[in-house]
Amino acid sequence: MSQGLGFCDLGFAKFDTDRKKRKGFTEVIYCPGKDLGHLKIIIKKAFKLKEDLLLTKLDKTTYSSLKKIIPVLKYNPLAKIGYHLAEPKSLSKGMVLVICAGTSDVPIAEEAVQTLEVMGNRVEKLYDVGVAGVHRLMNNIDKLKKAKTIIVVAGMEGALPSLVSGLVKAPIIAVPTSCGYGSSFQGLAALLTMLNGCSPGVTVVNIDNGFGAGYFASLINRS
Repeated sequence: MSQGLGFCDLGFAKFDTDRKKRKGFTEVIYCPGKDLGHLKIIIKKAFKLKEDLLLTKLDKTTYSSLKKIIPVLKYNPLAKIGYHLAEPKSLSKGMVLVICAGTSDVPIAEEAVQTLEVMGNRVEKLYDVGVAGVHRLMNNIDKLKKAKTIIVVAGMEGALPSLVSGLVKAPIIAVPTSCGYGSSFQGLAALLTMLNGCSPGVTVVNIDNGFGAGYFASLINRS
């Protein structure tokens, strides 16, 4: 690794050792599509450099292989995230609230939650409060108003973020999920609804991108 370049050249990959200085957290490893041997080399190097480890969309079989070389690596099977902190983090003052519409959206919500927790944020959850039973959401209005940032995860028609945004002053990060019946088009319907929402103060990440929402919320929350 060249000290001046800010990355470690592994031949097949260039691990960004300067990421933490720029963004506040080390380079995150997206796992699908990567050769297992390459993935092992990357995390071994990161661990040797005492970098935090956050591995997204990690399946259980691959995790089991990686844990053999990094025994301290932890795993959240619902979120499909592997993680290890080089040192403990102090918790942020602000609280991020993660909301999901239905229980089918929970895995993506958990991906956001786990990302936030690894990055040192205080997190609260509010699950299964979709627009089909809006009284469930309204019964938690005090919790909504306490949050500094709110992530809203929803599939189907994706209406929940606009509703939440109309109730609070906090910025909203909307996450469309790929759950829904045929005409939801694997999350495209929810994505388009969120992009076309009329309530101001909502930003939208890609379909099933709980990690992206968690990362962005962390930047807001810790600023």
